[in-house]
Amino acid sequence: MAELTRLRDSSGLSRAQVAERIGITDSTLWRYETGMTRPKPGDVAILLDVYGVHGAEREELIEMAKHARKRGWWHRHRQALKPGFDSYIGLEAAASVVRTFQTSVVPGILQTEAYARAVIEQTAISSAPDMVDEKVLVRMSRQELITREDAPLQVVAILDEAVLRRQVGGPETMHEQLQRLIALAQHPNVTIRVVPFAHGAHPGLDGQFNLLEFPEQADPDLVYLEQAGSGLVPEDPEEVRRYTLMFGSLLGRALKANESLSFMRGLLSDDQ
Repeated sequence: MAELTRLRDSSGLSRAQVAERIGITDSTLWRYETGMTRPKPGDVAILLDVYGVHGAEREELIEMAKHARKRGWWHRHRQALKPGFDSYIGLEAAASVVRTFQTSVVPGILQTEAYARAVIEQTAISSAPDMVDEKVLVRMSRQELITREDAPLQVVAILDEAVLRRQVGGPETMHEQLQRLIALAQHPNVTIRVVPFAHGAHPGLDGQFNLLEFPEQADPDLVYLEQAGSGLVPEDPEEVRRYTLMFGSLLGRALKANESLSFMRGLLSDDQ
């Protein structure tokens, strides 16, 4: 909750001082303030006592905390998701901009259903068929963020050429996926940039990552790192800065948006 950060700043107290005063860790308070963890109304009430907030403002903030803890549509699918990914979906739904760099596969939010199923079947080796179906459903549902009428999510995707060359699901599935990317790239809120093999080594060789930006200026950007068995949101703001600089460097190495579109169309033509 951004308001918690504002109130703490107004109180003149550091995050460490507040955390010590109420008996929680500095990182827990940071997670409350960034929205990574939704504080219980009782926790918010304790913080408001420290900040000296009373009356109508206090009641409003406690009420906001109650609503914030209502579970999203994805909560019922949490058993099918890797640890940490349900939190990411909530953050993604609240974000205004997602910047993603991918080295192996098309970002989930841009995948076709057939492509998504092929990826999930290969990466979730031990999952039962119904669990695969559930994961595909979640992935397809996330894509509604791009086309929602109220403030559609802005997506900036940088793809290593390997993403477009890898025949996930076979030629027909890949052909459909390329068509999907070309169509999405023409949406005003979707930008797709390609880093071709010809541009050599680049700062993203260590792996994929997502950067999230939120509508409220007071809410800090976050980075999400997806691993085979879990997802990680580093708590150190310096890590966010590092990945933000990396993304900017990758943009400098990538083809421009119109050149990337031509590149993908060329791959599509080669398939025919």
